[in-house]
Amino acid sequence: MAIINKKKKSSPERILILGLGGVGYYLAKRLAHEEYAITIIEPDAKVLSRADGQIDAKLVKGSAMDISRWQEAVAGKVEYLIAVTDNDAMNMLASIIGDRLGIQKKIIRVRSRDFGHEESVLSSDDLKIDLLINPEDLAAEEIVRLIKLNAGNEIIDIAGGDLKLLATEIGPGSPFADKALKDIAREFNEFPFRVVAVARGISTAIPGGSYTLQPHDQVFIMAADRDLSQLMELCQVIHRRQQKVMILGGGRVGLRVAELLEKEVKVTIVENDEARAELLTTQLAHTEVLCGDGSDGDVLNAAGLFNIDTFIATTGENETNIMSCLLVKNLMLRQQENDQTADVRTISLVTKEDYLVLAATTGSNIVLNKKVMAGNEILKFIRRNELFSVAHLYGFDAEVVELVANPKSAITRRPLSKLDPYYHDKLIIGSVYRNNSWTIAVGDTHIQKNERVIVVCPSQYLKDVRKLFTR
Repeated sequence: MAIINKKKKSSPERILILGLGGVGYYLAKRLAHEEYAITIIEPDAKVLSRADGQIDAKLVKGSAMDISRWQEAVAGKVEYLIAVTDNDAMNMLASIIGDRLGIQKKIIRVRSRDFGHEESVLSSDDLKIDLLINPEDLAAEEIVRLIKLNAGNEIIDIAGGDLKLLATEIGPGSPFADKALKDIAREFNEFPFRVVAVARGISTAIPGGSYTLQPHDQVFIMAADRDLSQLMELCQVIHRRQQKVMILGGGRVGLRVAELLEKEVKVTIVENDEARAELLTTQLAHTEVLCGDGSDGDVLNAAGLFNIDTFIATTGENETNIMSCLLVKNLMLRQQENDQTADVRTISLVTKEDYLVLAATTGSNIVLNKKVMAGNEILKFIRRNELFSVAHLYGFDAEVVELVANPKSAITRRPLSKLDPYYHDKLIIGSVYRNNSWTIAVGDTHIQKNERVIVVCPSQYLKDVRKLFTR
């Protein structure tokens, strides 16, 4: 993990972004909020008009292939180039141009898997790329990682695996349901753990001790690795081996997930487009491909819904993905009443940030966003000398970061329970590294100078949290 603020920067790092599409816009907002100096080149006047007033950045109208626009952006003085236009060739050529202009770090989005790898005709070295981002591959690999956990919930390693973050739903019969967090801590004190984020409705909460958990809340709980089994038992999480997966949508993400899984588990793809379905059958030797409307319960039933462990919705439509997961959950509940069929885990892909929490609190156990995933990989690369983002909590508008307390910082002046009220709903100190081990933080924990700390906070407050540890 990383240490924050090896040295204080005299001026913000300068970043040039080419393309203000989904990834570019998300990054520009985040980086500008964190006080980087941003310049954007974008040809669409309407897109620039939308950004003007919302993003603190220098906006340059024009093509990324127009060198005069690079000159207007003073490209030779920036530290990072982020080329995220919708054109792979343009992004790759931009990396070479940026290198010629002396830009030190080039971050490029390339959707094609034919370029940028060691075995490719043009490798990352050939193209002068320092970080290559493929949003579809990122999403597919994360889905596969989640499936291979062999459990019904998401588990994230942090602090080198010494700590775990368990994502789970509070069921009506959960021992945590309808209880305040301070009462939960008092009642279940056999081992330390902490609820660090709660998704309810369309919002994410960073909960304090008086916060009451309700049935169907989605929560992230932090605990030491040695206590994970006890925590999962307490949360009624059941381990199970994956046997069959159903994928709705055979686009880039669905295809890649099937490619990565088909030799290990049984995979069925339901694709609505007949021509695409025929193409998939030629590309996937070990996957069952069916043509049909995956938003139709009868189609899902005929495809073998009641025999699967995980349902993954990867179509290009937000509403289809969210509603199909909700449909699957309801069909499974109906079936359970008849023959006690095991529940199915659902994973949905959405493109709108506002839908992340909504989907997570309706029918989707886990929600992913390609734009957010790609953006966070880029952010992690840029921050690597300052702080590392340990994890972005998908389905939650929250970050998990490791920070180090500056000797004169505000965080060292008083115990956590007496922290400035301004921060009460903006962060949770989850754990502190003390006496050569990670310890779950509680209200009377007092952070000392130079101690490493795991913090959970909403993405938009990361800048404020960093100040708490540095000033």
